[in-house]
Amino acid sequence: MSLLSRVLLALGVGFISIGPGLALSSEALPRPAGLEPEIAFWRRIFAECTSGQGLIHDNRHLGIVYEKLDLSADANPARIGRLAEAARGRYERILRALGSGKRKGLTAEERRVLELWPQGTSSRELKEAAGRVRFQQGLAERFHAGLLRSGQWRDHIIASLRHAGVPEELVALPHVESSFDPNARSFVGAAGLWQFTGDTGRRFMRIDQAVDERRDPFASSEAAAQLLKYNYGVLGSWPLAITAYNHGTAGMRRAAERMGTTDIETIVRRFDGKAFGFASRNFYVSFLAALEIEQHPEQFFGPVTRQVPHPQLVVQVPDYMRVETLEKAFGVSRTTLQAYNPALLPPVWEGAKYVPRGFNLRVPTEAVIEAPPQQLLASVPASARFAAQVPDKTHRVKRGDTLSGIARRYGTSVTKLAQANGIKSGSRIRVGQVLKLPGRPGSPVSVAAAREPAPSATPAPAPAPARTAAAATTVPARPPADLPAVESPAAVREALGDAGGEAASRADPSNYLVADNDTVEVQAAETLSHYADWLEIGSEELRKANGWSRQRSLVLGQRVRLVFSNVSRETFLGRRVAYHHDLQEAFFTRYRIADTTEHRLRRGESVWVLASQKYKVPVWLLRQYNPTLDFDQVRPGTRVIFPRLVRVADNAAAVPAAA
Repeated sequence: MSLLSRVLLALGVGFISIGPGLALSSEALPRPAGLEPEIAFWRRIFAECTSGQGLIHDNRHLGIVYEKLDLSADANPARIGRLAEAARGRYERILRALGSGKRKGLTAEERRVLELWPQGTSSRELKEAAGRVRFQQGLAERFHAGLLRSGQWRDHIIASLRHAGVPEELVALPHVESSFDPNARSFVGAAGLWQFTGDTGRRFMRIDQAVDERRDPFASSEAAAQLLKYNYGVLGSWPLAITAYNHGTAGMRRAAERMGTTDIETIVRRFDGKAFGFASRNFYVSFLAALEIEQHPEQFFGPVTRQVPHPQLVVQVPDYMRVETLEKAFGVSRTTLQAYNPALLPPVWEGAKYVPRGFNLRVPTEAVIEAPPQQLLASVPASARFAAQVPDKTHRVKRGDTLSGIARRYGTSVTKLAQANGIKSGSRIRVGQVLKLPGRPGSPVSVAAAREPAPSATPAPAPAPARTAAAATTVPARPPADLPAVESPAAVREALGDAGGEAASRADPSNYLVADNDTVEVQAAETLSHYADWLEIGSEELRKANGWSRQRSLVLGQRVRLVFSNVSRETFLGRRVAYHHDLQEAFFTRYRIADTTEHRLRRGESVWVLASQKYKVPVWLLRQYNPTLDFDQVRPGTRVIFPRLVRVADNAAAVPAAA
């Protein structure tokens, strides 16, 4: 049993599914007294300091605020940066002087700075503080605007959280993520109200060439509730589950294990993980500050009148249709449809793609006064209905893409994809590169000529899970030539995301990192040949390093010693995570997670048989939902979480991914 398991069991926390109607105690979202200075800091940033102001502060002890800067309201980012940098330099010099032991002949400013620190603070601490001076710009106008916007979706978010068994107080989380701006995008590609990345978003939403539900406040709120529920199921603590929304479940599992506790104050104060930076460390306390303002906005901004939801109806589109067809059917403009349906991407509005069959189209209520919406759709002639989507002709390379992953996504081979683009199969591809897709058919025929059956939300078939990692997949004789070239720690972080490259997805709790003793924990769908290929050595060399016979197979969860004679640890990590990224991306382009089911094992039942025959879940995904369970050692009565999968309609013909 892992340390995290022992910690959670000691606290009476199990890995259980959270169902509707769960009674949450007042302790679900603790507010430790020791973190009040941090909460107060973010309260000032959210409600007191405007964008023309900011705080110069210590980045580990937010109660130490050296100065509130008042900048001109119309100052541009460059000027703000220069003024902030000048102030930082001034306090760094003061702290270095105090850190050198200076206590006599202090200037008024030096004395003021020294008095900000507790009496008896050592010179060493002050010297270290010189390297921690930080500037935080105010967000008051942005937060206030978010409060007003939030009224459009607040009721739906609370209902989604309640349905998932998540504390409804998490309705305040979008204030931290996006200020309730559905058009928000981050520099790492996160999008929407809840700032989902593509990798994590595909687990719970539809993201393809026609639809990106991250942009839809309604669909993304339901997905966020499922993700938060999942985080809690893995971590057993709401503060950790909330922090994992930013830092990833793998990182928070490791933090709890290293610190030997799930106490959020201990982790915030003492955990020094390489990827646990300022944003992750402050995510929970900034949420608590946002929650306080969200619940009592008038205390901070005076009277606040939230916007009301727009009256609208949801209509399921029965066939693939052009957007102009729907404009005519409902008698509404394209601009109106676009405002109500932000999940539809530009190719749909530009006519390059159809509105997908099964899409939940939102229309203003006044548009369907004269007749029911389904009656209006029934009037659309068969010639304006289509049996399939307009095929993709090109693919723009995104971060994390590989030739093999793109080939799998579009049902082709690496060889054909390479030939269509005049490149070698082993060529590296770059972000932003546009690739032609081979052998794409012509325009789809109308339903008058060929009608497909309506999509069904049935559980997705999946391959039978293997008991050992060695039997999980077939490995090429040579390393895949299209693995990304990742040779430096900075490149690893860029390739794997801003959570520190700990997982193929923020929602993936698996530990892919190499330990200090050059060992790794075996994950599902990995073989000894994989390790040999990623290390560019022979399998026999690995067997020798581990003292294994030829007959021995890898077992999930065991540790394997690696040999870094030909590649760096960063290169190995990049290749390993790229493999799991491709595996998971291919799977989640075909399936999404609709919910979870808690199964209590009965005598004689096998987790492996249940996964392969009843729940049809690949072993790597099952491991993610039960990261601390040893499936070969479980006993009757053990709770096992199985994700419930539904097939993405447009990808129904895709070949299932390897387990």
